[in-house]
Amino acid sequence: MQRRDFLLTSLATATTPLIPGLVHAQDQTQGQYQGQSSSSSVAPANNGGKTGAGYGVYSPTSGQYYDRDEIVSAGSNFLGVTVEALGGALEKIFADYGDHPTAYIAGEEASASLAIGLRYGKGNLFMKSQPTPTYIYWQGPSIGFDTGANASRVFTLVYNLKEPDMIWRRYPGVEGSAYFIGGLGVTYQRAEGIVLTPIHAGLGFRLGANVGYMNVSKHRRILPL
Repeated sequence: MQRRDFLLTSLATATTPLIPGLVHAQDQTQGQYQGQSSSSSVAPANNGGKTGAGYGVYSPTSGQYYDRDEIVSAGSNFLGVTVEALGGALEKIFADYGDHPTAYIAGEEASASLAIGLRYGKGNLFMKSQPTPTYIYWQGPSIGFDTGANASRVFTLVYNLKEPDMIWRRYPGVEGSAYFIGGLGVTYQRAEGIVLTPIHAGLGFRLGANVGYMNVSKHRRILPL
């Protein structure tokens, strides 16, 4: 018994100096692994403080904006035109207001004018943040040097609209904003930072120039005021 106790005591005494070295080696190994883990992690991208398409909270991946492909697909399908025909009109709008609208409207419109004109329309307002579209009406007067009538489908890009309830207002036409591109008519309307860009495709004939506004409402109005 004394011999066994003596051997155990001697063994413990001999291995004690090795324990700090073992612990130190373990610490170094853990530090190396931690260093490798830190160096292999992906550093946050430096966007230089930019905002807008692809940056920050306004990225299209944040679910706030529609991208080009979504707009081209939805517009060509609704208007019944080819992607090429719609592309020219969209490129003009994208160049002026950017390629990430916050909403779009798909609807129908009828209008007529003999110096004094009227227009009435209805459709759905689509937003990525809303599970279902919002049904809207619009109507408006115009006055100017134009004559004719037309019935058309209307596909409208909407910019800077954060909530559906912000759509209810009057939108004056932007001076010099009427375009005819690829067989499609494009106009701009703007109010309090919100921009509408109606693209018309349909039947009829209307020639001339006019000024007016479009009143977007929850219910149909006979008087477009």
